[in-house]
Amino acid sequence: MPFFKPLPSILTLLGVLSAACLFVPAAQAQNRGDDSLLEMHQAFRKNDRTRLTALLPQVQGHTLEPLAAYWELRVRLDTASEADIERFLTKYAGSYYEDRLRNDWLQQLGKRRDWPMVAAQHRSYRMKDDKEVSCYALAAEAILSKADVAAEAKRLWYAQKDADDGCTYLADHLHSGRKINGLDLWRKARIAMDANKPKAAKDAVDIEAPRLSEQVSLIFNDPAKYLDRHILAITKNRKELAVLALVRLAASDPDKAAKELDKRWGLMLTPEERHWTWAVIGKQAAQKLQDNASAYFAKVQKDSDLNDDLLIWKVRAALRQGQWKQVLTATEALSTDNRTDPAWVYWRARALAATATGDVQKQEAQHLLRSIASVKGFYEQLALEELGQTITVPERPSPLTPLEKGQAFANPGLQRALYAIQLGLRPEGNREWNYSTNLHTPGGMNDRDLLAAADLACQRQVWDRCINTSDRTKVAIDLEQRYPMPLREIVLRRSQGIGLDPAFVYGLIRQESRFIMDARSTVGASGLMQVMPATAKWTAKKIGLTNFTPEQITDKEVNVAIGTGYLKLVLDDFAGSMPMAAAAYNAGPGRPRNWRNGPVLEAAIWAENIPFQETRDYVKKVLSNTTNYAAIITGKPQSLKARLGNVGPRTSSAPEANADLP
Repeated sequence: MPFFKPLPSILTLLGVLSAACLFVPAAQAQNRGDDSLLEMHQAFRKNDRTRLTALLPQVQGHTLEPLAAYWELRVRLDTASEADIERFLTKYAGSYYEDRLRNDWLQQLGKRRDWPMVAAQHRSYRMKDDKEVSCYALAAEAILSKADVAAEAKRLWYAQKDADDGCTYLADHLHSGRKINGLDLWRKARIAMDANKPKAAKDAVDIEAPRLSEQVSLIFNDPAKYLDRHILAITKNRKELAVLALVRLAASDPDKAAKELDKRWGLMLTPEERHWTWAVIGKQAAQKLQDNASAYFAKVQKDSDLNDDLLIWKVRAALRQGQWKQVLTATEALSTDNRTDPAWVYWRARALAATATGDVQKQEAQHLLRSIASVKGFYEQLALEELGQTITVPERPSPLTPLEKGQAFANPGLQRALYAIQLGLRPEGNREWNYSTNLHTPGGMNDRDLLAAADLACQRQVWDRCINTSDRTKVAIDLEQRYPMPLREIVLRRSQGIGLDPAFVYGLIRQESRFIMDARSTVGASGLMQVMPATAKWTAKKIGLTNFTPEQITDKEVNVAIGTGYLKLVLDDFAGSMPMAAAAYNAGPGRPRNWRNGPVLEAAIWAENIPFQETRDYVKKVLSNTTNYAAIITGKPQSLKARLGNVGPRTSSAPEANADLP
């Protein structure tokens, strides 16, 4: 029987609650199978087929039986019969693991070039979030029905950073049928080279010019040498190889690449090739915060020759120089998806207001700001303030009914996810939770169902799922649900005791760990405030925490004490600048000390120009979180702009940097 059944419209409240209550004794009965399931998890990680098959009968009837059955079949999927696969898909129909296995099977079918089966299975595939599988499905459509899939194929292929079989095969097939041309292939190679992905670049070149594809490795290893040796050997394809070399050279030395393009290669390239290359040079200069980045972008005479990534860096470079006309033209050239992104809507509105010559432009700027203004995020909050409003806690949605809560409780996907997280299988639990809320139903759950699912996670103190789920509501915003405050007594006491804004602490924790008490990053940061071992040891000494040992860092009280102590030291080092302190907390203090050099900027512009994507997003989210937490904690209107302020070089009156700050 399917694991998911739609609740009948006439289902009574009593019926839902009775169904929900069935999970309690069922969950209690699972405990004896937990050890076997965890052993299966270890066997799956070791690819131990024999052990998985032996253990599977011991977890029959367990809440996480579908996960165990998936592990057992997944490791032998290459040899499993079609009947075995179909039995699994039927038995666990409607569950995440049905779709997860179908995804894996579609990958195998695509590699086998079994296009009728790819087409048949893809029709039942709900997640549709695997780009390689999507490329296989498009290949099946193009081969079986001769459909024109070129536009979608290029979109998917360009979005794939790493080389994969599905999108590369699709591109090759469409190129053979003259559905995509050489320029399409060379653009993919340029994007891959710029992203430091030589294999993906080589695969693209191999489709268009197989005899030249081996030269991609030479270009990647020493672009300057390649340019010197091939200045006289110019053909159409070799010009494109020169573009790849200039793209690669720009990554390490944009000024040297600019000289090469200006003096030796510019006249040999087509206008499109020149525009793209100048834009890559501008992007690399912008990422190094060079003042000449905008000058390089100014050499691009046709923005439509660029992709969105290059256009976005053109916007950033123009913002840094206060060039509002360039901001306006570059945002106009973005694709529809990015033109509706709140970041670029906001900057386009600001550019319109800054360059307005009449009421029409001013009214358009106001319209754009109103289209995004809310408390939801960084640019939405800035839009509110541009419209003369403040950030306040919106009226809470109407309370969840017992029926709505009961339906969330009775959702088997959510229950399995919570059980997996409880057992320590957090990645598996997170994936099933996200599937249940976002993907099982086309378009995901509606706002009321999301609020109910988030409430279920909050009640179980699974704060990351609570936050992520509540964040997805479109209209019904429950700010207190989105911004929970676990350990309130500890956080308020520790932060207020050292003169630190508790809203800033909560804003940072929400971004760092989502309140997962035992969170541990891939680089070794631990606990609520994700403190590195060396930083913890240094901070413990600074704040007078005696007898500190590394094992204590996961203790809630100790972690908050050290995290807040370090954050206060960082904040003081940057003269109270929250944006710079947040950047330092994420990337270390040395980098923002360098990033502050140059013109004095609005902190929003400074943050948008942070070279590291992770830190750029981190700073914006922490400051947005902080503003909402302040509204909740104080009950008073708040200003994100006031927290941002300006960022520029350290003034002579500012205190000296704490040189040993880690």
